[in-house]
Amino acid sequence: MAQIRSTCPQRPGQVVVSVPEAGAEAAAQAAQRARAVQPDWAAAPPAVRAGALDAVAAAVAAAAEELTDLVVREVGKPRGEAAGEVARSVAILRYYAQQVFDPQGQVHSPSTGGTGLAYTRRRPRGIAGLITPWNFPLAIPLWKAAPALAYGNGVLLKPAPQATACALRLGELIAAHLPDGLLAVLPGGAETGRAVLEAADVVSFTGSAAVGTGIAAAAARRGVPVQCEMGGQNPALVLPDADPGVAATQIAAAAFGFAGQKCTATKRVVVVGPVEEFTDALVAATEKLVVGDPADAATVVGPVIDEPARDRVLAAAEGARAEGGRLLTGGSTAADLGWFVGPTIVDGLPVGADLLREETFGPICAIVQADSVDDAVRQANDVRYGLAAAVYTGDLDAALRVTDGLAAGQIKVNAPTTGVDFYLPFGGERDSSYGPREQGKAAQDFYTALHTVTVAPARRA
Repeated sequence: MAQIRSTCPQRPGQVVVSVPEAGAEAAAQAAQRARAVQPDWAAAPPAVRAGALDAVAAAVAAAAEELTDLVVREVGKPRGEAAGEVARSVAILRYYAQQVFDPQGQVHSPSTGGTGLAYTRRRPRGIAGLITPWNFPLAIPLWKAAPALAYGNGVLLKPAPQATACALRLGELIAAHLPDGLLAVLPGGAETGRAVLEAADVVSFTGSAAVGTGIAAAAARRGVPVQCEMGGQNPALVLPDADPGVAATQIAAAAFGFAGQKCTATKRVVVVGPVEEFTDALVAATEKLVVGDPADAATVVGPVIDEPARDRVLAAAEGARAEGGRLLTGGSTAADLGWFVGPTIVDGLPVGADLLREETFGPICAIVQADSVDDAVRQANDVRYGLAAAVYTGDLDAALRVTDGLAAGQIKVNAPTTGVDFYLPFGGERDSSYGPREQGKAAQDFYTALHTVTVAPARRA
């Protein structure tokens, strides 16, 4: 049996956890156990499910310090962001505990006969297969699992191997308050992921576009609902009236916080008009960011997740230089130990350069110039992704015009591309997403099936 081994990215010699891969047989058995208890869970009074999720929220809150330390150690997330993720996880659980009481359908006008009753009602899908990434090892599993459970489903969670310890500990905290077998955490790689996909009645995935495309196709062949969130090449547009210092400070944090390892991280900055003042401000703001051990409270930029990730960022910087770009800062390793890369800013790239079109999951972004607002929107949209975007301006008319033109699922005005509100729908356009939105009220639509019921009066002879 293959071992799943997770190591500390800032101290790669430290093994955080090593466990056997679940594999196809274990996934099938877990699905069977979940199916045995899921009908009773779905039939339980809403207050029972709400109480269970509230209890999980209390357990996560009580373990906040432990979980924060584990997130820092396993995925290298800076302590401040790790603590924020734990707090967000508690809020997600409490939010969906209340969604249990939302209306489950609607009453409609009687059918064409003029009498009787027509209404809709929702039913859980059955078993939700959740395939999650390492960069938000608590929040993303919970923003999928919490609504799935709230609406009466069982859950099979296949976490990224790099976040195995976080997922296992989270699973312990959740399972203690659920019927035995309703939720299973299945450590593993591609084989386990395929087994979860084959066993599930509804599938939610967050990860790369290459993997997500395959998952979407496999789910479609089985005829099960699927949603895939697959990353982005997110632009921030800086209009001429924007304060360059304020915009630069926000963009630096959005591009390089947690070493740029967020699907909503800023990857391109499109500046309308002269770029020199903003460029200087962005370089200055970036060079103020503290790079170092994520356990230190002052650290903003920790390591990337592993050696291949570090090598991809360094290769992207070198590739940008080879295509004519200029490295304004960064582009090299930033520490002797661990997988650290200095925050990297590139300008002078030609149209079509790889760094402007494909996602590099790490601390690197590019600055480009636009001749006009319309040109900035065109450049922002000239990629295959469409997850998040931001525009900086004090002109309301211009802001509305830009937001109307951007092809992105999440658009912010005078706020960074990063940051997702769990009570609002989340997802992207083009290759960033497949299927319906997740989070907020949209989760009910995904994790339940809508049934239409027509009741006619009984006819008597």
